[in-house]
Parts: sequence; structure tokens; C-alpha cells
Amino acid sequence: MSRLVIGLTGNIATGKSTILKYLAEKGAAIIDADKLAHRVMEPGGAAYEAVVRSFGREILNEDSTINRKRLGEIVFSDTSALGRLEKLVHPKVFDLGNQEIEEARSPLVILEAIKLLEAGLMVTLCDEVWVVISNFATQLRRLVENRSMDESKAERIIGIQPPQAAKVNQADRVIDNNGALDELYAQLDAIWADLCQRYPIQMAGLQPVTE
Repeated sequence: MSRLVIGLTGNIATGKSTILKYLAEKGAAIIDADKLAHRVMEPGGAAYEAVVRSFGREILNEDSTINRKRLGEIVFSDTSALGRLEKLVHPKVFDLGNQEIEEARSPLVILEAIKLLEAGLMVTLCDEVWVVISNFATQLRRLVENRSMDESKAERIIGIQPPQAAKVNQADRVIDNNGALDELYAQLDAIWADLCQRYPIQMAGLQPVTE
């Protein structure tokens, strides 16, 4: 099967999940790199032993699973620790992502990864890179309102992420998600129509813009 692989990325709370829902309803296969990371860090997973060796058994729950909240508190307060974790996990996520793409049943595959560009390897799997952007105020509001996050924690997490401009500079398409849903869907409809023109073989059989 000839596949079109789109890498979708953007900083936290830019609205990627809304875009993924739209694309899934059109027939795209969705691969969530964060879920792949969960799998490689499960007991028996490809990165589990290395992560435990690096961060110590204090990150484990009683059942030997990794306590992701505890691990998150370590890495989100220490950029060097975050880098160490990513070096252990990203290559294993790449391998699993490549496998998932090969096994996808749709000719259009969306690979969603917040660290798509920073990870280096994952982006090599993609035919196009889409970057979703939102301003700081919008990101902060979404984290506080939609995820019930403390405002100071939300500000810290937004601040630790790479500048959005760095992602935009590497994007094939930029989706501005600061406005209303109708504005977002209008952008997505235009992109979808363009994909149908550029990649007619891969897009054949998927839903058109107007249903």
C-alpha cells in the first residue's frame, strides 16, 4: 500500500487532539507517539529497563510499573533529566512508530508527536510536517480550564517547551488554532482538499471535504 504519512506536532494545548479527531473521521489512521512512549516504558517494554536504571527504582509503583506522574515531576523541573529520558525513549518510540505505520490499514497516516522535530528520528518517517500553533494566553486558558491545571504549573510547562517559531520554521503547513472551531475546520477543509490534489493515489477512497 502506498501511504502518505503526516507528522502533526505543536506545543502543549495548541489543540492537536481536535485536529486528530477531524482527520480520524475522514478515515486517517492515527498514531499517538505519547501512547507509543507509554508502551515502550511498560514492564517488558523496549525502554523500561534503561529508564529504571537511569532514574532509580523510586520512580516505580508497587507493581513495578513506572509512575509517570513521579517521573514527570523529575523531568519537567530539570531540562537535563528530560533530555536524558528522551535519549532513552525516543529511539524505541521511533522503532515502534515505524512498525505501526507499516501495519496501518489506511493509506493516510497521521503521526502525532509533541517532540516530532526535536526527536530527530521520527520526522524522517513523514512526507509532510504540520505544526499547530496557539498563543500563550490560549494555551494557558486551555490547560487551566480543560485540564484543571494549576496556573503556575501550566505556565512552567508552557515555558519549558521549545519556542513555537522553531517548529514553524520546519513546517510544511502551519495551522493557527487561536480562533473558533469553525475557523479551524475551514483551515482543515482547505488542507484536505489540497491533499486530494497533491496525493490522489493515497487519498483515493478517503472522505472528500463535503460529505
